[in-house]
Amino acid sequence: MKKLIILFSFLFFTSFFSNSTYAQCSICSKTVMQMGTKPAEGFNTGIIYLMAIPYLAVGVLGYKWYRSNQHVDKDE
Repeated sequence: MKKLIILFSFLFFTSFFSNSTYAQCSICSKTVMQMGTKPAEGFNTGIIYLMAIPYLAVGVLGYKWYRSNQHVDKDE
């Protein structure tokens, strides 16, 4: 389990903090190209933050579920 957590942490930090990550659809990228470099970087960062929130929520719920089931099994 510890190896799995380390693997997911590594993948999260390398993908979330990568400078070369672009998360735009084709329509958004055409619109952002007209705005310039600085707004495009902010737009990409905003999309990545919006993408990360559901994954974090599911991860927290999954962790709480795992911990509650693990605690029940020890009592039996």
